Amino acid sequence: MAKTAYMRVKGSQQFRQRLLLATLSATPLIIEDIRPDDASPGIRPHERSLLELLELICDNCVVEISVTGTKVKYKPGVIMGGRNLVHDCGLSRSIGYFLEPLIVLGLFGKKPLSITLKGITNDLKDPSVDTFQSTTLPLFERFGIPLKKRVRKDSDENPSKGLVKTHARNDRNDKPSKELVKTRVKKDSDNNSSEGLEIKIIKRGCSPGGGGLVFLKVPMIKESLSAVTWIEEGMVKRIRGITFSTCVSPEFEKTMIYAARGIFNRLLPDVHIFTDHRSGVEAGKSPGFGISLYAETTSGCFISTDAAVSYAKEEMEDLEDNKKEGLLPPEEIGEQAASMLLGEIEEGGVVDSTHQGLLFLLCALCPQDVSKVRVGKLSPYAIETLRNIRDFLGVKFDIRPDPLTETVVLKCIGCGLKNLSRKIS
Repeated sequence: MAKTAYMRVKGSQQFRQRLLLATLSATPLIIEDIRPDDASPGIRPHERSLLELLELICDNCVVEISVTGTKVKYKPGVIMGGRNLVHDCGLSRSIGYFLEPLIVLGLFGKKPLSITLKGITNDLKDPSVDTFQSTTLPLFERFGIPLKKRVRKDSDENPSKGLVKTHARNDRNDKPSKELVKTRVKKDSDNNSSEGLEIKIIKRGCSPGGGGLVFLKVPMIKESLSAVTWIEEGMVKRIRGITFSTCVSPEFEKTMIYAARGIFNRLLPDVHIFTDHRSGVEAGKSPGFGISLYAETTSGCFISTDAAVSYAKEEMEDLEDNKKEGLLPPEEIGEQAASMLLGEIEEGGVVDSTHQGLLFLLCALCPQDVSKVRVGKLSPYAIETLRNIRDFLGVKFDIRPDPLTETVVLKCIGCGLKNLSRKIS
């Protein structure tokens, strides 16, 4: 039996992305020196939870963690996917930390993936689930991934739930039989491509208590992604967003909207921000509020940003005076999110800085054809992503700054990764 050759890397940086690329490229991996000098050395709870998630959706996956937690040995298996899975993401990081690798892996699974994630939906560390709904999913659509189609109305007050009901007609002369209805349902469930990529927020959950519930459905691709040429930024034609509040007054949302619109209305008239107030079991275990905004351009680009504030139960008494560090009032949260969005738009590019790494990864996974994209100033995370793509996939990007627009144009030939898992019996 041949000895397994492992790739060795050091440090806790890019832990999530290294595991993702190792799984996609079927590269056995050893990560050493994980925070050896910290007061609490080794992997963190969210990193352990990510390894458990990989074991859940992959078959024959082997994970070995040293006693001190400073060394992880990972041998990837076959991406299986699966239906009606459940995973607790914990309280160390939000659900957004797990969504990006989960969606990418689910596309190359043997079966479509549907999973319910428990944990925090909105915090300050990771992109919120709202951002994934408004901005990340359309990014996947650019590469040929179908999205879940649903009816949208101007009167919808809560697009985050994705639960727009359509009532069927009940005419006496045109009533389908039960057998016909069952046949239609069966055909729709068998047609994986018609399901599309979908994210639903069932319950909100803020830190530190969490309590959120998110449903994710990922279709498997038949062969590979589609290469893109995406360099036209366009002009901003509309701004949309959503505010949320859990276990606090819904007036907080009105204040955030008023503050954000006070900045946007001087620039363009088409601004609409939804509200999503949760209470009871749908509000999670900790009070909090926040706002997620995105701008849509004439060329179909989506630029997003979000901001949130969460309070522990004992901090609610200090909500009015906001004397504690980091506890911003709703007015400042709305102004902060609006200013951040304008800053992302000013940077240029077809995506915001948060999505640069994902954009490069999808380009590298495309067929052996040229993909060309334009982004703003490269973020540190995006630079590390380019290095990891080179090490794991062997894909190198041609990077050319554009002095006229102060943006960067990147070009690469994809590695041609195909979904071979579905062909394994």
